[in-house]
Amino acid sequence: MIKILANDGIDPIGKKLLEEAGFTVDTQTVPQDELSTRLQDYDVITVRSATKVRKALIDAVPNLKAIGRGGVGVDNIDVEYAKEKGIPTYNTPASSSLSVAELVFAHLFTGSRFLQDSNRKMPVEGATKFNDLKKSYAKGVELRGKTIGIIGFGRIGREVAKLALGLGMRVLAYDLYPFTPEIEVTVGLSTVVKVAVETASVETIIAESDFVTLHTPFIDKPLLDAEAFGKMKKGVGVINCSRGGLVDELALIDALNSGQVAFAGLDVFDNEPTPRAEILTHPKISLTPHIGASTNEAQERIGVELATLIINHFKK
Repeated sequence: MIKILANDGIDPIGKKLLEEAGFTVDTQTVPQDELSTRLQDYDVITVRSATKVRKALIDAVPNLKAIGRGGVGVDNIDVEYAKEKGIPTYNTPASSSLSVAELVFAHLFTGSRFLQDSNRKMPVEGATKFNDLKKSYAKGVELRGKTIGIIGFGRIGREVAKLALGLGMRVLAYDLYPFTPEIEVTVGLSTVVKVAVETASVETIIAESDFVTLHTPFIDKPLLDAEAFGKMKKGVGVINCSRGGLVDELALIDALNSGQVAFAGLDVFDNEPTPRAEILTHPKISLTPHIGASTNEAQERIGVELATLIINHFKK
């Protein structure tokens, strides 16, 4: 019998599918430093973003037959090394795309109307300084008619574009790989129309966008640093619901303090799970703790997709 350790959890529907297919699934969380010992009793490990499956762990567990990642990126897994060892890695890139895209707009709406600061101050000052607060938040902006630049036009980037077009925004899109600019947008409950976004270079996106959102894999250096912020429109909004490290956080703080960047929305950070205090306390930053895929619907889709991939693997 194949034993699976779902170390970062799995949706109950996914667990049920695996068990109905004859697998044993444990959803306990084994600490990272104990995995090399405890994983000896399992054939498969599934993870989210918390657990790391690096070369040393792969070497320590020769019985491992497959690795599953519930989510888009596989930055926490040494995929190529696992492949060399004959261990396939499966992930679920499509299941959480809409959830992440909606979080991007949660941050956009929050930042453009000062909700992150208002929600901090209203409980403390709302009863005594209501009119002062009202004046301080009087210069919000609407999204309709604005330009959003999407750096990384994969599944999530395309979902962001669909929402942006629905709001009447101009969309500029860039990706490292060639892509079709046409996307299918659902109007109402069922009508689907094809709309083309504008393709652009990173330089054009940085120069022309009112809002910039990142949707690329992790890279060795920030995509948005002090030089990039300096070339943006004054008062730009910046969103990172992709990977920590894509934004130079210290440069971002300087740009926020100078007013070059009006606000930022961050779901990912350099030092997870201990982001720097200057980021956590800044009044112009909307914060979430890496919850892009954390909706009931996305978790169910992830669980079902991951379970199906594992079942199909062992059927072969």
